[in-house]
Amino acid sequence: MLFGLDGVEIGLIIVFLCLFGGILSGFPVAFAIGGAGVISFAIIAGLDSAGLLIHQAIDTGSEAYRTLVGSGVKPESVSIFRYPELPRVGEPVFPQGWETALDRNVSFVVNRMNERVFAGQSIETLLAVLMFVLMGITLERSKVANDLLTTMARVFGPLPGGLAVSVVVVGAFLAASTGIVGATVVTMGLLSLPTMLRNNYSPEIATGVIAASGTLGQIIPPSIVIVLLGTLAGDLYSVAQEARAQEAGCTDALTYLGEPAVVSVGTLFQAALLPGILLALLYALYAFGYALVNPSKAPAVELGATNAEAITRGEAFTWFLGIPVALVVGVLVLGQMNVIGSQSTTIDSFSEQGQSASLRTAVGAECKESMIELHGQAAWDRAVAEQKSIDESGGVTQSVRLTEEERAEMLARKIENAAPIGTGIAVMMLIFALVLTLARGVLPSESPTPLIVGGIGIVLGLLVDVLLIGPQWSSGATFAIMAIPVALALYGCTHAAARLAQNELIRVVFPPLVLIVAVLGSILGGITNPTPAAALGAGGAIMLAAYRKLKDQERSGKIIIFATFAIIIAIIVGINFDLRINVEGASAESWVAFIVAKAAYLYALFGLLFACWVLFAGGVLSPVVRETAKVTSMVFTILIGSQLLNLVVISFGGEHYIQQFLRSFDNEFKVFLIVMLVLFILGFVLDFLEIIYIVVPIVGPVIYGGTFDPKWVTIMIAVNLQTSFLTPPFGFALFYLRGVAPKEVTTGHIYRGVAPFVLIQVVGLAILWFFPDIVTIVPDLLGG
Repeated sequence: MLFGLDGVEIGLIIVFLCLFGGILSGFPVAFAIGGAGVISFAIIAGLDSAGLLIHQAIDTGSEAYRTLVGSGVKPESVSIFRYPELPRVGEPVFPQGWETALDRNVSFVVNRMNERVFAGQSIETLLAVLMFVLMGITLERSKVANDLLTTMARVFGPLPGGLAVSVVVVGAFLAASTGIVGATVVTMGLLSLPTMLRNNYSPEIATGVIAASGTLGQIIPPSIVIVLLGTLAGDLYSVAQEARAQEAGCTDALTYLGEPAVVSVGTLFQAALLPGILLALLYALYAFGYALVNPSKAPAVELGATNAEAITRGEAFTWFLGIPVALVVGVLVLGQMNVIGSQSTTIDSFSEQGQSASLRTAVGAECKESMIELHGQAAWDRAVAEQKSIDESGGVTQSVRLTEEERAEMLARKIENAAPIGTGIAVMMLIFALVLTLARGVLPSESPTPLIVGGIGIVLGLLVDVLLIGPQWSSGATFAIMAIPVALALYGCTHAAARLAQNELIRVVFPPLVLIVAVLGSILGGITNPTPAAALGAGGAIMLAAYRKLKDQERSGKIIIFATFAIIIAIIVGINFDLRINVEGASAESWVAFIVAKAAYLYALFGLLFACWVLFAGGVLSPVVRETAKVTSMVFTILIGSQLLNLVVISFGGEHYIQQFLRSFDNEFKVFLIVMLVLFILGFVLDFLEIIYIVVPIVGPVIYGGTFDPKWVTIMIAVNLQTSFLTPPFGFALFYLRGVAPKEVTTGHIYRGVAPFVLIQVVGLAILWFFPDIVTIVPDLLGG
C-alpha cells in the first residue's frame, strides 16, 4: 500500500486536494469543480494502472467470511471497519480497469443530468431558484433595504445596542423577502456600518452583527439553500428508506414505516421557520447583552421618531397593541365557538372510503419483527385489531354513489351546522378593523368621522351576514347584498390608508411585508408549491421596485396600485365563483364572474408589463436580469460539475468506503454528530453549494436511512451550512463585508467580530439537537 494507506483512502485524498487546488486556482468555482473531477480521475487512473493503488477488500471466499454470514449477519453489513479481523485480499481500486469506469461515468453523467438538471422530477422545484434569485435581486435594487435600515434604526436606536438590534431585524426581514446573502451583507455594510462607527460602536460588534444577520437568508424561508437541499434530500430519503425497508425484510418503505417516505421543499420551509426566528433572536439577544456589558461600545442612539404626530404611551398601547390583539383573539374565540366558520354546502356525490388499518399486517415474519421493533408492540397489536375489525365487517368500505335522499340529508346537516358568520367575511372585516384601528393610533388628533363610518360598515356587514345571508345563497347574491357595508368600510379604510402613510414604519414595512405574507403564506399554508409562489414573489418584487422608481421620479404609481388591486380582485372572484364557462348550462353569474376575473387578470398583466418597462427605462431591469442569469447559471453549473465529481468518487469505491465507515458505528446519533462536525470543518474551506452537491450525496444514504425525522436532519444541515458564510478564511459574508468596509475596519476586526456569532450558530445547533420539536412542530400543526 502506498504510504501505508488504502488505495481508496489515497483516492479520496487526491480528489480533495484537486478540489481544494481548483478552488484556490482562481477559476470560477462552477468550472473548478468539474475540472477537479477530471484531473483527479486521471491521476487515480494513472496510479491504478501503475499498480500503486491497492484496496484491501474483505475476502468473501474465506472460511471466516462464510461462517460470519452463515451466523445470520447480512453480507451488506460486513465491512473492514466493523469486522477488521476478517481475511483481506488486495485488489485495484478499478477492478475492471479505469476504461470501464470512465465509460460508466460518462453514461451516468448523461443520465444524472437528464434526471436532476434537465428533465427530472426536481426540475420544477429547481425553477424556484431562478424566481427567488430574481425576487431578491429586484428588491435589493429597489432600495427596500435602505428604507428598512433607516426606519428600524429610529425604532430600536434608543435601546442599548439598538443599532445592532435593528441590523438583526432588517437582516431577518430581508432574509424572508430576498434570501440573497451577498446583496444583504453589502447593502447593510454600506448603509449601517458607517452609521454604527460614527456613533462609537465597536468595529467588532458592528461587523459581526452585519455579517451574521446577512446569512439569515440561508435558513429563513424562502431560502435558496433549502430549495437546493430539499430537492436532494427528498431523493436521498426516499431511496434510503426503501433500502432500509428491504433490509428489514419488508417489500417497501410504505409497509415498513406506515407512511410514505417523502419530504418536500414546502414542508422544509415550514420546518425552517422557527429555527430561523430562533437564530435571529439569539443574534439580537447577544447584541443587547453586549451593549449592557459594554455600554461604551454599543451606545443608545436617538435618530428621531417614525410617527408624524407625537402620541402618549397609553395611546400607543391602546391603538397599536391592545385593540388589535383583542380583535384577533376575539375572532379566534368566535371561531372555536362556531360563530365564525365555514358556510359551505358543497357535498360529495360519493360516500367516503373506509379507513384501512394504521399499519399493514399482511407481512412476512421478518418484516413483522422489524415493524414491531420500529413501532412497538402496542402499535402492532392495535393495527392487528383494526384489520380484524375491518375483515369482520367485510373489508374496507368502498366509496359508492350517494342516492338523492342521502345527498339531501347531508345537505340539510351541513346547513344546520353552518356558522352564522362566514370565515371569508370575518377575515375581511378583521382586516378592515385593524386598518381603522392602526390609523386612529397614527393620528389620534384627526377627525374620527371617516373611521367611524368605516366601523359602521364593518358592523353592518357582520349583521347582514348573520341576519340575511344563508349558507345556500349564491356568491353573486352575497356580493350584491354586502356591497353597501363593504363600500362604507372601504370609505373608512381609504382615509385610514392616507393616515397610515404618515407613519414611516408602516409605510416602509407594509409593502414588502405583504409580499412576504403572499409568498410564504401560499407555501406554508399548502396553497401552492414553491415554484408558483416564487413566480408570484418575483412579479410582486418587480411591481414594488417599479412603484418605488416612479416615486423617486415624482411620477404617479396608480397603475401599479390598480394592478395590485386587480390581482386581489381576480383571486377573490376565483375563490368565490365557478369560472367554468365551458360546461353545459353555465349560469349568467358564472359568465359575469369570468368576465370580471379575465378583465382583472389582463389589467394585472398590463401592470406587470408596465412595471417591467419602468424598470427597463430606468436602467434597473437589465442589470437585474443579467445578475439573475449569472447567479442561476453558476448554481446549475456547480450542480453539473458536482455530479461529475461525485461519479469519480463512486467509480473507485470512495462513496461506498465512507458509507461503510459511518455504518460501522452502532449509534446513529454518533454518526450524525460526526457528519455535522465534518460539514462544520468543511465550511471553513468550501462554499455551501459544494457541500450540498458533493458531500451530502455521499453521506446522505446513511443519515437519511435511519430513524431520524428527515425534516430535522435537513434543517440541521442547513443551519450548519449557514455557518460556512461566517467561518474564516473563506466565509463569503466576510469577503463581501471586507469589500465595502471603511479602511479603519481591518480584517482582524471582522474575524474577531464574527467569532461570537459562529459560537451562537453552534449554540443554535445544540438547541435544535436537544429540542427537535422546534423543527417539527410547525409542519405537524400545518399537516406537513
